[in-house]
Amino acid sequence: MSDTDTEPAYGVARYLAVEHVDSPTVTPAGRLLFLADTSGTPQVWTTSDPGAWPERLTPHEERVSTVAASPTDEAFVFGMDRGSDERDQLFHYDLDTGAETALTADPESKHAWGAWGPDGERIAYTANRDEDGRFDVYVQRVGAGCERGEGCDPGHPERVHEGPGGWLDVEAFGPRGERLVISKPHSSYDVELSLLDLDSGEVTTLSDDAEATYSHVHFDGDGGLYCITDHGTDTTHVGRFDLDTGELEKVAGCDGNRSGEPGTAAWNVDALAYDAETGRLAFAVNEGGYSAVRTGTLDGTDFEPTDAPEVDGIASGFTFGPDAERVAFTHTAPTEPYGVHSVEYGETEETIWTPVGTNGLPEESFRAPETVHYETFDGREIPAYWTSPEGASADDPAPVIVDIHGGPEHQRRPWFYPTKQFFLNRGYAVLEPNVRGSSGYGKAYAHLDDVERRMDSVADIAAAVEWLEGRPDVDPDRVVAYGRSYGGFMVLAAITEYPDLWAAAVDFVGIADFTTFLENTGEWRRSHREAEYGSLVDDYEFLKSISPLSHVENVRCPLFVQHGANDPRVPVGEAEQVVEAVRERGVPVEKLIFEDEGHHTTSRENLVEEFEAIAEFLDEHV
Repeated sequence: MSDTDTEPAYGVARYLAVEHVDSPTVTPAGRLLFLADTSGTPQVWTTSDPGAWPERLTPHEERVSTVAASPTDEAFVFGMDRGSDERDQLFHYDLDTGAETALTADPESKHAWGAWGPDGERIAYTANRDEDGRFDVYVQRVGAGCERGEGCDPGHPERVHEGPGGWLDVEAFGPRGERLVISKPHSSYDVELSLLDLDSGEVTTLSDDAEATYSHVHFDGDGGLYCITDHGTDTTHVGRFDLDTGELEKVAGCDGNRSGEPGTAAWNVDALAYDAETGRLAFAVNEGGYSAVRTGTLDGTDFEPTDAPEVDGIASGFTFGPDAERVAFTHTAPTEPYGVHSVEYGETEETIWTPVGTNGLPEESFRAPETVHYETFDGREIPAYWTSPEGASADDPAPVIVDIHGGPEHQRRPWFYPTKQFFLNRGYAVLEPNVRGSSGYGKAYAHLDDVERRMDSVADIAAAVEWLEGRPDVDPDRVVAYGRSYGGFMVLAAITEYPDLWAAAVDFVGIADFTTFLENTGEWRRSHREAEYGSLVDDYEFLKSISPLSHVENVRCPLFVQHGANDPRVPVGEAEQVVEAVRERGVPVEKLIFEDEGHHTTSRENLVEEFEAIAEFLDEHV
């Protein structure tokens, strides 16, 4: 770390106490509901006016993962798990009385929130209540709807469709309450979209055999269905299904058939809200990680744009308020914590609805990244974010954390990361690459690491270190591999395939062996993951050959491994076996496993312990 830092050093607890506010949803009376981790775990909060002091509504210690306001009443549904195990249960909350009612009572099953019915008396969701590896569709009465029909017993929701196996989602409830849109992801880039008739049980497939994704689905109330899709294009756009003919047409955000690979100007639409009564639309275009907001009106496939705000950062989670006069969204920027902003429809000036403080940390101490590109082994340009700490120079070069995102169908974007700012404050530089296989740059780029090309993405990480070695403000002998989930696999692969590049490594909930991972991951997601990585039946030997555990004898740098005992995605056995194997070879290794956490560490108390331990580990070895 730099000896010339002029900023005071702040403890990680200060950074982790910076509030994270997201998931806005608005009630019919215009009350904003959102999730905030002010109390240490995400809970539901509310406020009626922008900037007003918010009120906490849910009093739990376990994290709340989703919140959705009723379309007709002052009420909402929220989802909450236990010990970060992702087995969400659903609850109804009456804002007039404060009464909280459990809607489900099956803690061994996952309940995936879907949609409210248009009358506010029913909800639809999916759950694996009958078989762990199969999600079915359920419709359940809530609130006042319980007084007018059966189906409110949390132990016996009405199953309206048995799924084919694997994951299933409810995307939207029809405007007359007679049908649902459901989606079945065969892989991250191959989704089947269907209509479910609730009276007959008949399922009509809307999508064709072409590989495509469909999300952010909205009925237009006139025989059509809007969604974000990449059908027929490399990048995503707003499209409309004609429900009479099945035809899918491009509506907005289209950029022809150009590739979205780095270096082009073809970008993804990645957020969308639509109001059927007014035809108003708001969406965001992901331009190299930053958001460009678009608003307008839709009439069938005709889009008429209006003035929209110029967002300095990232906008997501769009939701309209009453009469679509205002649209609220989650906003963050490299030096601005997550909060909820809003804009009056057709206006350009944003309103900060939930002001978020910095817990006493000087805003000017936060560092923003530079977008860079570096050349990799096959001549491709890999996009990345580079952030240098204050004081780094040729005379005082900085150690570097190479922070590798998970997924792999994910994109590192310039969000506000409190732990990143913590490490920058301690003198570390941070490089965040979007290696091949990342989302955000089109389907072709995302497929470049599929199955047999898996290790090409690891080679992109080696190329990142080569790029670092050309910078005078970097100490090439103090480079850290650092990543979570699939990024944890990338860390373990990087230190076994390119062992001479690293001074230390930090693996969060990473995959050590693809075969044991696939054998033990949740049954509902195995086929989905096999589409990306390869199957146990057809590719077993190949998966063994690229697994870091098969090359663990190459590990030379000290390793820190963190995991949660309740992780349903990457089972904790992945951490146990790699720690044991590295320790047997005499390489320094530290292990931190939380018994009350899962794939993500959600308790602030645990997060503080986690990052204090990592900071001490890096101080010792880097």
